[in-house]
Amino acid sequence: PSRHHQDKFFLLAAQWRTETRCCSSTTQIAMHPAYQAIIGMAWPVLSLILEELRKDPAPWFWALKAISGEDPVRPADRGAILRMRDSWLRWGEAKQLIFPR
Repeated sequence: PSRHHQDKFFLLAAQWRTETRCCSSTTQIAMHPAYQAIIGMAWPVLSLILEELRKDPAPWFWALKAISGEDPVRPADRGAILRMRDSWLRWGEAKQLIFPR
């Protein structure tokens, strides 16, 4: 992603985290205007979302699915945050959006 996309993403992500910190509703978290703006940034920010997910299993799954149009999470793993994260990270590595660690 360009420097502009990176700067905008990190600004929006920080706003989203701050303003949804005490929120327990996944729907409210995903419908936050900053989160929706990140989704609107589309493919250029997928690698940034995946790297954030690698550091912190925050609820990025809705954005990843909305942007990519895919969902690599097995039905048996739904709701298991760490397994969901691992599925998305493997997906990102397979798509060469992020490098394995």
